[in-house]
Amino acid sequence: MINTVIIEDEKPALRKLERMLSNFPEIEIIGKIESVEEGIAWFSENEHPQLIFSDIVLGDGLSFDIFEKMPTKGFIIYTTAFDQYTLKAFKLNSIDYLLKPILEEDLLGAVEKFKSFIPASNTTGSEDIKQLIRKEKSTLSRVLVKIGYNLKIVQAQEISCFFSENKIVYLQTGERAYPSDFTLDELEDILEEKKFFRVNRQFIINSDYIKNIHTSPYYKVDMEFQPQEEITVSRDRVKDFKEWLVG
Repeated sequence: MINTVIIEDEKPALRKLERMLSNFPEIEIIGKIESVEEGIAWFSENEHPQLIFSDIVLGDGLSFDIFEKMPTKGFIIYTTAFDQYTLKAFKLNSIDYLLKPILEEDLLGAVEKFKSFIPASNTTGSEDIKQLIRKEKSTLSRVLVKIGYNLKIVQAQEISCFFSENKIVYLQTGERAYPSDFTLDELEDILEEKKFFRVNRQFIINSDYIKNIHTSPYYKVDMEFQPQEEITVSRDRVKDFKEWLVG
């Protein structure tokens, strides 16, 4: 049997996941956790499970807080409505990252991936897991931004560009610029490469919003939506930029 714990604070989502996991007779759910506080207490008092299904955004924080305080050797499959936490998830023994609503085929794939690790589970460390996950690179499809006391979901296809200003990275849409929790280096790793390109140290642009490209005296890009500052292509990026445009 595969000892399994579920971390989920939404009752309907918990019931749905339990129902879906009932199709796997080898999985035995030994614990259900609804908060960061409860999770820290559970992992400090119980033997850690082989497999963990964990939502990320909980009522009292992020589930990452649990595993940062109570490191686990168990494999984690994250289940969440937001994919902006992918990079951090992979640093905490994540073997898969399922976006809600979870599809049957995606859950099956995640469980099968876990099973493939079982024979070497005694010798597989977190660094090995990270290497395995990097081979199946995820792309960012939506971003959660905070506006005052409210949260807003911005689809990646709505973003004209990302830019850095005063050590904060913003995403630009037709409405306005929103601050994000990413660095441009992180975004380079998780944005769709065919759509997004980092033209310099300050800007990543979306090809769908390019209006015009000036080539003299230097490469400059006009975007449909952008901050006031002009967007230039670094000299050492021009060759890659031209290849990206036609790729």
